[in-house]
Amino acid sequence: MKKFLNAFVLVAALAVGLTAHAANIKRDTLVERLDTCEAILQDLQSSTKTAIPPEVLRRAQGIVVINQVQAGLFLGIKDGYAVAMVRRPNGRWSIPVFLRAGEASFGLQAGVKAVNTVLILTDESTARLLLKSRFNFGAEAKAMAGVRGGEKEAVNKQLVEGAQVLAYSLQEGYYLGAAIKTGFMQPNDEANRVFYNTNNRLPELLFSDWTTPPTETRFIMDYVTRLTSR
Repeated sequence: MKKFLNAFVLVAALAVGLTAHAANIKRDTLVERLDTCEAILQDLQSSTKTAIPPEVLRRAQGIVVINQVQAGLFLGIKDGYAVAMVRRPNGRWSIPVFLRAGEASFGLQAGVKAVNTVLILTDESTARLLLKSRFNFGAEAKAMAGVRGGEKEAVNKQLVEGAQVLAYSLQEGYYLGAAIKTGFMQPNDEANRVFYNTNNRLPELLFSDWTTPPTETRFIMDYVTRLTSR
């Protein structure tokens, strides 16, 4: 009983804490988020057991790196943040933008875990879903789990089948679940305003050169460029 009460307290604290934090976001915190998302991508690519294959990366029109914490007791909460980049029509990658990433789920579940996920968006129309005020890739595009590096035959088959979103996940922690899930993401306009010191919204940030990339974005932009040009 005590474990269930502790889980309930954690879920409530998570929900309240994230709401309060979002209203007082600092640029240093956003730099940490950017660095964390770059580390997630590098961690994923560090082993052929988890890596996104080069064939998939070369076709990527968008990349979304998600860092979430999932906690639940009957009502589950998965909340966190994401960083997204798109490939522009000239072939160059955009600056990274900040998103909110959340999910509520109902069903038998208990536990806590960190959920790190990389989404590969394989066409421009799917990448432009990022511009919506609220979106769910699983509901609005054909999504499936991405095959890993070394599974060349499976990679080719998957690309032929035309999946618009390929998901690659790293998870830490313990979580039991049999749940109906409804996930969402949305632009974090306040985070983007604070980080870039501009009132430009996602269309301008992602698809124009109006915003000069700060020094802190150089590492993830260079890394994504290298990954997708091999």
